[in-house]
Amino acid sequence: MTERMVFRSARLIDPSQGLDEIGDLLLENGAVAAVGGRIEAPGAEETDARGMALLPGLVDMHVHLRDPGFTQKEDLFSGCRAAAAGGVTSLLAMPNTNPAMDSPALVRDLLRRAEAADARVYVAAAITKGLESRELCGLRALREAGAVAVSDDGRPVTDSRLMAQALQQAPALGLRVTAHCEDLSLARGGLMNEGAVSRELGVPGIPAAAEDCGTARDLVLAKDLGAPLHVCHVSTAASVGMIRAAKAAGVRVTAETCPHYLLLTEEALRARNADFRMNPPLRTEQDRRALLAALQDGTLDAIATDHAPHTPEEKADFLHAPNGSIGMETSLAACYTALVAPGLMSLSALVEKMSCAPARILGIPGGTLRVGAPADAVLFDPQETWVVDPARLHGKSRNTPFAGMRLQGRVRMTVCRGRTVYRAD
Repeated sequence: MTERMVFRSARLIDPSQGLDEIGDLLLENGAVAAVGGRIEAPGAEETDARGMALLPGLVDMHVHLRDPGFTQKEDLFSGCRAAAAGGVTSLLAMPNTNPAMDSPALVRDLLRRAEAADARVYVAAAITKGLESRELCGLRALREAGAVAVSDDGRPVTDSRLMAQALQQAPALGLRVTAHCEDLSLARGGLMNEGAVSRELGVPGIPAAAEDCGTARDLVLAKDLGAPLHVCHVSTAASVGMIRAAKAAGVRVTAETCPHYLLLTEEALRARNADFRMNPPLRTEQDRRALLAALQDGTLDAIATDHAPHTPEEKADFLHAPNGSIGMETSLAACYTALVAPGLMSLSALVEKMSCAPARILGIPGGTLRVGAPADAVLFDPQETWVVDPARLHGKSRNTPFAGMRLQGRVRMTVCRGRTVYRAD
């Protein structure tokens, strides 16, 4: 590992300390050693960063690594390679593995193996055993094993009593509850957003109400219990409105959306390509605009990918393919294209959504370039444009909804733990 690394004349962007200026950054012994101005660093590996932005490593708080149990789709190491190529240096692994991440032994095993990966892996353990909404997991033991959050993501906790118990117990343990908000009875059998496009295609739909009813329930529980709640992958205008109102009323809620909801709508499904199928599904243009506005006004705190790899064979059949798309490698460029390039948000504000806020919500190190912080950084060229070629991505799976799309902004280099884990060709 290179002990000392200095970046010269970068645009240093770090919202956590109000930093947006041209200067140098020195990384030494796995930590940020100096930031700003001209830094003397004899013997350090030097990178000329003129014309590029140097950001805190991204923190993706919603990732499916598929490990253990589904490693033909992705595994711990391939997922972290994809993360590194996208500038993601810390990620939260969701628990819908096989077996489900519902025991301390499984949490410890994943964390032990992750020490050698190209990104820092944090674990969201299961709220209920087997993700079956029948019995609460031992949250204290999961926390002691190293979990930082709990979720049944991939499914909601259908038993409201168990969800309430998790919300009550988690804060004192230092665990964040992240909620997949969905009414399964309303969503059952649906393959895409229920609306004009689904009717024209003759494809069963998932109504926006499926998400909105789930959001409403969990917001009510959080309000009544005075407990913090994080809402995953928000996709509808109505859920945005409820979260905005809840925040105004003092509910301790944070929320995320995903890059695909910012650039795509249900219209993409006309191609009958299963790479555009995810849950929640791509919604309407009205919903997309509501999400953009919610990121601008702070209703939505974070952007996460819901990175969900599947094999090409699984995704080949539009009507029978599983839901999900990959996203870590394209997330920064996709969000830059959707938000910064058209002038809706500054690059600094985007870094807040993709790095600083997720780290703060999860209570983990990272999300900052302050002196003493972990040596996790991403060198980003805001001017470069590129066309997404699935064959050149770094994970095992290729199910990106951005295939063939021209995006603006490209990750040139990623450093994690003071080590270069990705460098663009």
